[in-house]
Amino acid sequence: MARWARGVRWYVRELTGESAYDRYVEHLHRHAPDAPVPTRAEFERRRTDAREADPRSGFRCC
Repeated sequence: MARWARGVRWYVRELTGESAYDRYVEHLHRHAPDAPVPTRAEFERRRTDAREADPRSGFRCC
């Protein structure tokens, strides 16, 4: 049962994008250990700004 719950938790985190921040922080620690780590809110803002600036992302309704 615990294994199933971990699998569901992993799936939901991947689906919602919550794990993207964790992967980014891990990447930053490996490749630029002296770089400042942004807060989750800063990371999400940068990610949203980059997505909205990309013309390939398609039409946005708002």
